[in-house]
Amino acid sequence: MSVTNLETNLTSTIVSPINGDIAASLSNSTVDALVSQYGTPLMVLDCDVVRHQYRALQDALPNVELHYALKPLPHPAVVKTLLAEGAYFDLATNGEVDLVQSVGVPSERTIQTHPIKRDSDIQHALRYGCNVFVVDNANELEKFIPYKDQVELLLRVSFPNADVLADLSKKFGCKPEQALELINYAFELGIRIKGLSFHVGSQTRSGEKYSLAILRCNEIMKQVTDAGLPALSTLDIGGGFPVHYTPDVLPINVFCAPIRDALALLPETVRVIAEPGRFLVAPSVTNIAAVMGQAERNGQTWYYLDDGIYGSFSGLMFDEAKYQTKSLIQSDDVYSSVLAGPTCDSIDVITDNIMLPKLNNGDLVVSTMMGAYCSCTATDFNFFKKAEVIVVGEETMFASISA
Repeated sequence: MSVTNLETNLTSTIVSPINGDIAASLSNSTVDALVSQYGTPLMVLDCDVVRHQYRALQDALPNVELHYALKPLPHPAVVKTLLAEGAYFDLATNGEVDLVQSVGVPSERTIQTHPIKRDSDIQHALRYGCNVFVVDNANELEKFIPYKDQVELLLRVSFPNADVLADLSKKFGCKPEQALELINYAFELGIRIKGLSFHVGSQTRSGEKYSLAILRCNEIMKQVTDAGLPALSTLDIGGGFPVHYTPDVLPINVFCAPIRDALALLPETVRVIAEPGRFLVAPSVTNIAAVMGQAERNGQTWYYLDDGIYGSFSGLMFDEAKYQTKSLIQSDDVYSSVLAGPTCDSIDVITDNIMLPKLNNGDLVVSTMMGAYCSCTATDFNFFKKAEVIVVGEETMFASISA
């Protein structure tokens, strides 16, 4: 990923594109200046939006430690910005471990949450100093026998959820009724299970899904103590907090109300953590692409951009995100149009029905809400370069964060 820190006085404006959500919005003059300096395509990352999203979620979940899940946007500027805000970090791969280590994140502020790991992955995290891991089955649990004096584990519990963008419980997590047996097995192995974790799925529509999972985990915690096993002290409620790709998404404070109610029923001794990813970064990135060429096909104008499905818009293939796209040309006369990417593949179509004014070759198209699962999944297929990442709003000095 190509990265440039913007040191000029170019700035972005934080706006509310849909239903009170916050996203980066670049003025036309700023877009023109960026393109003049760097060309296209570009992905403009606004750290001020990352800060806003973190603070909004912290306000909605005031007693929850937020661990940023790096997967949707593993960018050093995001890590630095969130570290300065007091965030913790959720790691799943050796590359993510290396990234936070290079930025100076104290290992005590991290957990490794991939439920399935190689022995080399465990060793890599331990060398960094991260010693909290997640398991969800006996085979995974047994991998920690050589490290039982160094680690603390969270047991991931599955709560299937059909009403989500991605139901992660299909792939990970033990059934709730299996939890006590696995915790007892860990005790017999001399391995400490310090708590439970779950993930209700990505872009969850209702906070009630979290509430039900929290209440069930509370029951499991009681079963553990009733069985005479060491009490569990941590509950990880995962991620999946929704952003406003569409108008029907609830404001985050309203969405989190049932979560707060359920958390209030936990014992006061239980530490609660969460793993937000998409919510923190999705609104923070704006894509700028240019029209390479155009053609009239079946009554529509096809505009071919220099970024597409194999590039920054890759999330359209698997993530079902809804980006917000417009041209910088403003006119009352608009026409049904198609936006296509630059490659020679026929599936490289961004949208086949968007109302746009007449555009010329070289005109710019801007898309917002592109911070999650866009840059990180882009390719250089057909040798079209990935969009360069330009960072704005990044502070030059970061507060020192103690563990």
